[in-house]
Amino acid sequence: MMESNITLDHRIIYSIIEPDSRVLDLGCGAGELLYPLVRDKRVRAQGIELNDKAIQECVKKGLSVFHDDIESSLREFPDRSFDYVILNQSMQEVKKVDCVIREALRIGNKVIVGFPNFAYIESRLMLFFRGRAPITGSLPYLWYDTPNVRFLSITDFKNFCKGKNIRIVASYYMGEKERVRFWPNLFALNAVFVLTNNP
Repeated sequence: MMESNITLDHRIIYSIIEPDSRVLDLGCGAGELLYPLVRDKRVRAQGIELNDKAIQECVKKGLSVFHDDIESSLREFPDRSFDYVILNQSMQEVKKVDCVIREALRIGNKVIVGFPNFAYIESRLMLFFRGRAPITGSLPYLWYDTPNVRFLSITDFKNFCKGKNIRIVASYYMGEKERVRFWPNLFALNAVFVLTNNP
């Protein structure tokens, strides 16, 4: 089982993925999610990461990771290469989101997307009352030092999926420490969606 200090979004994604699955983690970091999946659920895992230090940590854990850019690397994979493609906390750093999600849906049976919700109530209050770019637990960067190239809300993402004819199989909304059950666009810090192509 996952350690208790693992983030809530990682725990949710861990619970979604079936044992013995083929998993590709886009922007896998130091393998905080991939390692327990390999160790506990015997997944056949592949990561893609740009940060050299994070890759070294993955290698120490025995994980297979490509040093590559998410946007350019997906074309190399054949159709349906993976059961799950994970794009967690990295979509907002991608320039061509439409292309990346389309390619992820091509190579994976299911795509798990997680991102910080820019419409979170604390973000709204900070912007409204203080007139400053929001800084929250899921968006911890100053405006000039952020890796994010876009800021989106849960409603934005749902509308994107609807417009692109992408099926949302499941959705999970998270606060600081627990799941959010109502008004997620206002009260959720982060969201995780499971996507497939519409038949």
